[in-house]
Amino acid sequence: MNLFAPPKLITAQVFAELPKKFRRTKVSAERVAAGRPAPTGGCFLEGPSFDRNGNLYVTDIPFGRIFRISPKAEWELIVEYDGEPNGLKIHKDGRIFVADHMNGLMLLDAKRGTIAPLISRHNLESFKGLNDLCFAGNGDLYFTDQGQSGLQDASGRVYRLRANGRLEVIADNIPSPNGLVLNNKENILYVGVTRANAVWRLPLLPDGTVSRMGVFIQMSGGRGPDGMAIDEDDGLAVAHPDMGAVWVFNHRGEPLYRIDSPGTDVVTNCAFGVRNPHRLYIVDSEGGAILSAELPTPGRKMYSHA
Repeated sequence: MNLFAPPKLITAQVFAELPKKFRRTKVSAERVAAGRPAPTGGCFLEGPSFDRNGNLYVTDIPFGRIFRISPKAEWELIVEYDGEPNGLKIHKDGRIFVADHMNGLMLLDAKRGTIAPLISRHNLESFKGLNDLCFAGNGDLYFTDQGQSGLQDASGRVYRLRANGRLEVIADNIPSPNGLVLNNKENILYVGVTRANAVWRLPLLPDGTVSRMGVFIQMSGGRGPDGMAIDEDDGLAVAHPDMGAVWVFNHRGEPLYRIDSPGTDVVTNCAFGVRNPHRLYIVDSEGGAILSAELPTPGRKMYSHA
């Protein structure tokens, strides 16, 4: 039984593709031993985030690289280091925060082309493997610690780094927490729970604690939800790897649009544009491409542009 009307189908367009000179064929021995050979496209892109000038930053997990893409679709390698950068978000003061699976929470200096650890553990315990992050309007930073958690080991966590430097666990026992966004009132945190193939809803009380965490959207097929973006009406754009699609739901969780990839099926993340907030930019991770599609509702202004 179909509970909702079929979502409108949109096919994304290619905005930019990683140049051939940046595509790699060899990964570290550690990744090979872990059963992670070099990706077929010579990269695995994630973490899209725009700066104030309209440049798009993306990470390349297996090769420890961060790129900047200009509005003219020109690629520039900002840094290459021993790490596995995933999520990336920009503070309104210009600092660039990176969720690194190997090294924890890091700070990127794009002008100098350097990156350094900021926080690598909580209560003297190492993180499992950070994944994604988002800012609140007061400067608090929320991030997911996914590691290898899943239904076999529901030990993933969501952290909040207060603007004053205090680090808190706000939710645990999550099977693979991934992308996350705050609603416009910032009293609900939505988390993509990949291995449960669902988006969870975490209501935030005035003191910041989570009350009655539950499932907001139950999905099916694919690998489960990855990165997300939110629009001005609290609609969620949810990247769904292996489905080759980004689903757009309204504030009730009703599906409105399905944006299909013209490239590979492994679309992992999305972000609304700065110069045109109606345009959603989508990462085709395996294909090494940035896709885009026009939507009627503009994206919510990011903290970096507040």
